[in-house]
Amino acid sequence: MEINEDIVIVGAGIGGLATSLGLHRLGVRSVVLESSDSLRTSGFALALWTNAWRALDALGVGDSLRQRSIHFTRFQAFSANSGLPTAEISLEADNKPIDYDSRCIKRQEIVETLEKELPPGTIKYSSRVISIQQSGLYKLVHLANKTIIRTKVLIGCDGVNSVVAKWMGLPKPIDANRSAIRGYVEYPKAHGFEPKFCAYFGGGVRIGFLPCDHKSLYWFCTFTPSAVDYDEKIEGSPTKMKQFVLSLANNVSKEAYNILERTSLDSLYCAKLKLRTPWNILMKENIVKNNTCLVGDALHPMTPDIGQGGCSTLEDSVVLARCISEAIFAKNLEDDDQLCKIIELGLEKYAKERKWRIFNLISTSYLVGLVQESNGKVISYLREKFLAQFTIETMVKMGDFDCGKLLS
Repeated sequence: MEINEDIVIVGAGIGGLATSLGLHRLGVRSVVLESSDSLRTSGFALALWTNAWRALDALGVGDSLRQRSIHFTRFQAFSANSGLPTAEISLEADNKPIDYDSRCIKRQEIVETLEKELPPGTIKYSSRVISIQQSGLYKLVHLANKTIIRTKVLIGCDGVNSVVAKWMGLPKPIDANRSAIRGYVEYPKAHGFEPKFCAYFGGGVRIGFLPCDHKSLYWFCTFTPSAVDYDEKIEGSPTKMKQFVLSLANNVSKEAYNILERTSLDSLYCAKLKLRTPWNILMKENIVKNNTCLVGDALHPMTPDIGQGGCSTLEDSVVLARCISEAIFAKNLEDDDQLCKIIELGLEKYAKERKWRIFNLISTSYLVGLVQESNGKVISYLREKFLAQFTIETMVKMGDFDCGKLLS
């Protein structure tokens, strides 16, 4: 069976849903192909800085999500080696843009909110892409259920192991030689943790704690396996994962340690960190090719050290929706071939607008992680005396970006 669609988005994660919603707000129809049989709500939470909230406001869902999260008042950094404070920065709006905001929110809240705003039937579940073919100006998307979708525009929002990126010929993301264990804790009543981002850096680890709301907290532990006593076999054992994190957290506050201890074994997740080499992003054909383009982790997986993975995905979605809409409505074209060529100009504008921003995010995140985790004597000394303040100020600065409104 062959179906015709103008715009096909692969992946119903944050990037796919946000891109589809952006197009919908601008009067452009799209369909989203999702391999699973229902909305994927897995994953714990993510920090959203000002740039992400500006994008969510552009999509019309920012206020709804703010009601389900709490605003951070400050960012505190401590030494993972001594437990002593090394830096602090206010996250209040004083001397910052009026719309400045920083929060941590459950991933489930984000995807469910985006999904509810889409027209019924936009997401096609159980639609796993197995291959893609070029057919003149069109793409033939082959699904595992034998359906073939003929489309003018194909958008890959299918994550770090993107089928669309592979078809476009992008090199695979590289191993960052680091890993992350993440956890999530829910309390029956208020947890009492201050509305702040609290992090411990050094000795080959980064451990951070972020409240999502008054009853739940998210935490992360990134580490360099070669710098700590790490056995890869623990990845299959939640009990050993938890013991490992606790062994790295000897110098965190009692309050923070209790959060780790309280984490249930089914609320732990471990993954190796990957990134796209930043110079690959500077080549236009790695972002856009033959009316095919990429969004989010499919395009720019990065280390989590400045908390911009999800934020930059939302930026991508708003910019891409705007560029496609501007191209489509710039001229009243009825001929499909002309429309394909006009949309290609819109996608090229998207690539041009995003490439240097993405290059900076990937590079900055990697370097900040290198400084924050390093256990070298010189870097450790400089971090605790000077660089801790610099790195957290850099994190906040990279989040102060405006992707613009949907209507230019």
